[in-house]
Amino acid sequence: IGQFVGAFNTIFIVILTGIAGAYLARLEGIRTLFKVRESLNSGKLPAEEMLDAMLIFVAGAVLLTPGFITDLAGILILIPRTRYWFKRWLRKKFDQWISQNRINITTV
Repeated sequence: IGQFVGAFNTIFIVILTGIAGAYLARLEGIRTLFKVRESLNSGKLPAEEMLDAMLIFVAGAVLLTPGFITDLAGILILIPRTRYWFKRWLRKKFDQWISQNRINITTV
């Protein structure tokens, strides 16, 4: 990409997407934190919100990693509509790991 837009512009775009991504991750994280608090106050287990929080954390880390592909992946995870597909996949993986005894759940 640097060959098409130049090295300076490429570096600028990567830095700009990192800053914008960190800002968006912060906003989504705060929104999710309020949802967790709301679920806990109503006596519900905030399982969906915890998956959101985990994915938003991953998106923030990926967005801070330089590169266009990582930026695209991070942005896709941050958008609630596309994050739904990541959550769905992750939920299936957790169910699979639990059924294979890779994850043990203990209640206290």
